[in-house]
Amino acid sequence: MKAPVTLKQLSLLLNISIATVSRALKDHPDISVETKKKVRELAGIMDYEPNAYAISLKTNNSKEFGIIVPEISNYFYNYFIAAIEEEARRYGYSVIILQSGNDPQQELENIRRCRKSRVTGLFVSTITDSVDMTEFKKTEDSGIPVIFFDKVPAYNSCNKVCVADEQAATIAAHVMINKGKKDVLAIFGDSNMSISASRKSAFCEELRSNAPDCKITTIEARNSEEAYQRAAKALKSKKRPDGIFCMSDEILSGVMKAIQLLKLNIPSDTGVIAISNGFIPQLYYPEITYAETSGFKLGKLAFARMMACMAGSTFTQTIIAESVLVNGGSI
Repeated sequence: MKAPVTLKQLSLLLNISIATVSRALKDHPDISVETKKKVRELAGIMDYEPNAYAISLKTNNSKEFGIIVPEISNYFYNYFIAAIEEEARRYGYSVIILQSGNDPQQELENIRRCRKSRVTGLFVSTITDSVDMTEFKKTEDSGIPVIFFDKVPAYNSCNKVCVADEQAATIAAHVMINKGKKDVLAIFGDSNMSISASRKSAFCEELRSNAPDCKITTIEARNSEEAYQRAAKALKSKKRPDGIFCMSDEILSGVMKAIQLLKLNIPSDTGVIAISNGFIPQLYYPEITYAETSGFKLGKLAFARMMACMAGSTFTQTIIAESVLVNGGSI
């Protein structure tokens, strides 16, 4: 393998100092136009590329953002990452993406790797079992801003960018009420996650306050397979729910699998509404009605907050991305 060309080699060939070569490549005003031209021409001929690692050691800035997610298994994270990458490119940064695999130890290793790599900033969606914030705080203390998004820790002294969980759940419950649903099955994620707790509280409170005669059955599903199994069991019962609320795309996928395997029709046999990023609902016919929680919008807000932190903002902030109803034909 060919060894990379160095500043020293360029300086020897041009018979000028390494410092002059470096300043010429950076378009420093103290270097003459003629010298800059010679340096750039030779650098181009020899395919010189700056040593990014050496630069990061010198400047303590890798010009790289880290993104840590539990796993890239849903379109919400795909859209979030796309938004961060789009903004990062505009400012001359790159992005590394790490998956924790819902493993607490892997999450810790990912955090440490980003810190050792001197990432400029870190975006994190925590895993279900992430309760020890020590490594995150250590990262911030080292001068690396941390922005939590989507699945965020419960403690307040950190920067969070979240979808409007309570608003989205309230929108979904309001649709159930308007459609006159009397027996609602609501499926939520892991109860230890703040996202599940807030959505459950808002959804149930809206129904109880404005439709006291409506029966609400709440169950928990940690993944799509659990959602499928528990929805199938409920749909096979003698008194089938006339409305199903899915708090996420992952749960929606499991519920729709159960509905299809049982050869049920929506909305005639049961109605379905979800909180979604928007892609999964379009895969079914009729399309699923959902309260939108956009990963792309969240990514834009998260990046804006990151830039504010990099510019010197020291206070912590929780930013909420508003939710809207998108009508399909499923309820």
